[in-house]
Amino acid sequence: MKERIVVLCLGVVLDLALGDPHGLWHPVRGIGWLIERTETALRRAFSIAEERELHRGRKRAAGAVLAVWVPAVSVGIAAGLRCLFFEAGSLAGCLFDVVLCYQMLAMRSLRDESMKVAKELEGQGLSAARQAVSMIVGRDTACLTREGVIRAAVETVAENTSDGVVAPILYMLAFGPLGGVFYKAVNTMDSMIGYRNDRYCYFGTAAARLDDVLNWLPARISGLCMVAASGLLGMDAAGAWRIFRRDRYRHKSPNSAQTEAACAGALGIQLAGDAVYFGKTVHKPLIGDALRPVEASDIGRANRLMMGASFLALAAGIALSQLLMLCGVWN
Repeated sequence: MKERIVVLCLGVVLDLALGDPHGLWHPVRGIGWLIERTETALRRAFSIAEERELHRGRKRAAGAVLAVWVPAVSVGIAAGLRCLFFEAGSLAGCLFDVVLCYQMLAMRSLRDESMKVAKELEGQGLSAARQAVSMIVGRDTACLTREGVIRAAVETVAENTSDGVVAPILYMLAFGPLGGVFYKAVNTMDSMIGYRNDRYCYFGTAAARLDDVLNWLPARISGLCMVAASGLLGMDAAGAWRIFRRDRYRHKSPNSAQTEAACAGALGIQLAGDAVYFGKTVHKPLIGDALRPVEASDIGRANRLMMGASFLALAAGIALSQLLMLCGVWN
């Protein structure tokens, strides 16, 4: 366990130092490629039409196969490579683990990509900011107002505090680097096929439900850590706690609003509301109270909350693991 903690901490350091180097291969891109190829093969094998109401049973069955196949293959490949590196020597194996942990995290890249939106708002203007935010959100961005762009960026940082940082940290603490690979495979499936549109309404059901299960506890831990971080960072901790308790279920997903609510309360702004996906308006409840208008600097504040909550979750996870080790519950 001590070795696992050291490996994870080194992975966090690498993520903060390097982020996601553009142009280099990344395991998550490999997982995405596997999802695309598997989906194509399954749609052909199950003779699935794209119309929403056709072939519901076949779509659910094919989606369930994908939801099992993709994580199994992803973990299997990572485990095989890990064995090869450890056969070459313990140092090589440990270095492989560190790099794998680093690649499962998205703290630096989330901060960098979201701050590009703030930079464009201050420099090139709304059109460039819409383009920048389109790279990190799933909604349509062409018609977003300045306030809509800011909210989209802040919501993405808040939600991905759990999905991109805290959840991988917790799974890697509990199960090692391969736990991070398993989580990332499921989370990537959800981000690619977990939609309720005509194409994925039934096909993506299994992936979406599996992601809900895996994120249930991490999302709530992330929300609580964000509340605590808001106090340490001089933000409105009382507001974060109040809105977290009140609004954390104002989302179709049981998990997404946990961190969004804490972030909205800490910043004193209102998030969520209606959004357009694939040309269709999706009605969503508002989260938080509009104590003041949103501003571009809220993106930076959300990032500070994200990093503060992530470090608190890491520290809490390490402290708990050490306590369990002292009690003889965990070796």
